[in-house]
Amino acid sequence: MEPTKLWINDEWLDADQSVPLYNPHTEEQIAEIGYASATQAELAIAAAARAFAVNRNKPAYERAAVLSRVADLFRERHEEAAQLVAKEAAKPIRAARGEIDRTIETYQLSAEAAKNVYGQVIPMDAVPGGEKNTAYTAREPLGVVAAITPFNFPMNLVAHKVGPAIAAGNTIVLKPAEKTPLSALFLAELFREAGLPAGVLNIIPGYGEELSEILTTHEQVAFITFTGSPRVGKLIRSQAGLRRVTLELGSNSPLLIDEGFSDQELDRIADQAITGAFSYNGQICISIQRIYVHENVYDDFIDRMAIKAQQLKIGDPLEEDTDICSLITHEAAERLKTWLEQAIQGGSKIRSGGIFINHVMHPTILTNVPLDAELNRDEAFGPIVTISPFKSWSEAIDLANDSQFGLNAGAFTKDIQRAFAAAKGIKSGAVLINQIPTFRVDQMPYGGVKNSGSGREGVRYAMEDMMETKLVSFRTGVYDEE
Repeated sequence: MEPTKLWINDEWLDADQSVPLYNPHTEEQIAEIGYASATQAELAIAAAARAFAVNRNKPAYERAAVLSRVADLFRERHEEAAQLVAKEAAKPIRAARGEIDRTIETYQLSAEAAKNVYGQVIPMDAVPGGEKNTAYTAREPLGVVAAITPFNFPMNLVAHKVGPAIAAGNTIVLKPAEKTPLSALFLAELFREAGLPAGVLNIIPGYGEELSEILTTHEQVAFITFTGSPRVGKLIRSQAGLRRVTLELGSNSPLLIDEGFSDQELDRIADQAITGAFSYNGQICISIQRIYVHENVYDDFIDRMAIKAQQLKIGDPLEEDTDICSLITHEAAERLKTWLEQAIQGGSKIRSGGIFINHVMHPTILTNVPLDAELNRDEAFGPIVTISPFKSWSEAIDLANDSQFGLNAGAFTKDIQRAFAAAKGIKSGAVLINQIPTFRVDQMPYGGVKNSGSGREGVRYAMEDMMETKLVSFRTGVYDEE
């Protein structure tokens, strides 16, 4: 296979090295990927810096037109893009198509946001001494954005960095996940066809440990946006110095389920919990990992969840009815197998699943899991969920907060007082009432607290982080006679 190339300054350049890329499910080689060296990363940063000098002055409507055209091109090549995601990420094809739908929305939202960047008029005369001064704020792009993206949403999470960066007038150097570089490289031809100026988008697959330092410390990089593990996020934070950084890191999202629901309502909640826990094999940052259920409906809810989990179809990601397929790597499967074994040794009970075939993990439900077990403390990133009972709503909130993470949390209740208590009491970037924590639409602010990171994604919120607020003030009456 001919190695793929790097996309730098609107040109395909040969990489300094190449590595094979394998389909995670079939383990067949699907491509040979050209990897950038640190020197080539510097070339990409230099190209982006040169382009920024021009791009920052481009009219907003031109940036919007490019982003809107990219959304149109994704619509035209929808199935091609979905098949690519399914093959390189082992994402069930229906979920891959859903990701492309959201990718289109993200670029369209970015196009609209590009035309709606506003400042404010500052009431200078609100304090003594402010008279005869008129001021306003302007929003200006920062410069070169270094974007480091994960494997699990290789089209849409890239869009959440590239779209807002371009909408704000910045330029980008994109380093995609090592497991899913083809989806990122797919963007190059779309943006070229859409009319993006040379150097605004540069795509450099490569090893994280080789490229991370240059992307986070180079003097011409103004902003870093990263989605990945807390360990790497902390390293990036330490390297970045005074640069602005957005970090979307780990999670083990809790879901609280109150009493007072009818059988039909509880069944619908169980359906949603199955979706939230097992979509894309649980490899979603806001996948449900911990469920806390009121003791009065605890056994009933577990029975419903177990039956539904066993009905999920395990198969090839390209088959239309597949729900569960292989994890992204053998290492991910081995880690989960170890955590599961340790939980069982600690007294946990398997209510469904617990079976591994190569690196396919059957959707697994556990009860009686010790609070200090890895499956309750760390991020599983796999098709496994723990279910525990609670007596009081305040206890449920405490259990939700007993985590190093705080990205999204969900709570189902009919009691308005309990709903407000959860909204106020749960320490999380988002608290979703009568909704699973895995719910996300692409215009909402998205980000966490504690070890889940800092900053926010969501098109407008990402743009705010990628722009500088400048105050402009005019003093009048300077030459008036006293």
